[in-house]
Amino acid sequence: MSLHLWLLYVLTVLVISGIPGPNMLLLMTHGAIHGLRRSVATMFGCFSALLLMMLVSVGGLGLFLQSWPRLFTLVRVIGALYLLYLGISAWRQAGRNGSASTEPQGTDAEAEIGRHAPGALYRTGFLVAMSNPKAILFTLALVPQFMRYQDNLQLQFAELILSFAVIEFSWYIVYSAAGARLARWLRGPIAKKRLQQWTGGIFVLLGLALLALAIAELHF
Repeated sequence: MSLHLWLLYVLTVLVISGIPGPNMLLLMTHGAIHGLRRSVATMFGCFSALLLMMLVSVGGLGLFLQSWPRLFTLVRVIGALYLLYLGISAWRQAGRNGSASTEPQGTDAEAEIGRHAPGALYRTGFLVAMSNPKAILFTLALVPQFMRYQDNLQLQFAELILSFAVIEFSWYIVYSAAGARLARWLRGPIAKKRLQQWTGGIFVLLGLALLALAIAELHF
């Protein structure tokens, strides 16, 4: 791959990856609530989901979903419903935090610890990233534009995926670190409650918007 073509790809991915979306919102929120170090589990959850979708799309599932648009729409509906679930859960958790006057005890404390465990953070990051299957078609639309079929395709694909991985993970660190820097303003229970309500509201709006688009496509 020529240098100028690679630089154009890097610039394109740098802009697209940096646009705030569900992944970046989740990482900023987890950075604020859990800190940068614990948010690494969330980063790897989002990251592994995106890499999986890119590999699957290259393997042919993306073309299959393009051939069966109803199936693709169904996957989008499931993803939108998961974002709605996350948003409602954040609102409910904010209400519990706002009304609780003491630290959680017993099973409540165990549940709270479980939600903050690395496995739980990884799972949330993975599912949020998987909730937007358009990454499959995005890969099919973007990657071929920067490949030259007269050259080694495997090597070019490896270069593009590696470049994407470095850029994407760098943005994850930026957003998580930005959230962690906000943590000093979120020490009080009221501020934490407002953050969870804000995050939950945005996830609900995103879920409703994606659900409306998916349902609208079912009628065409």
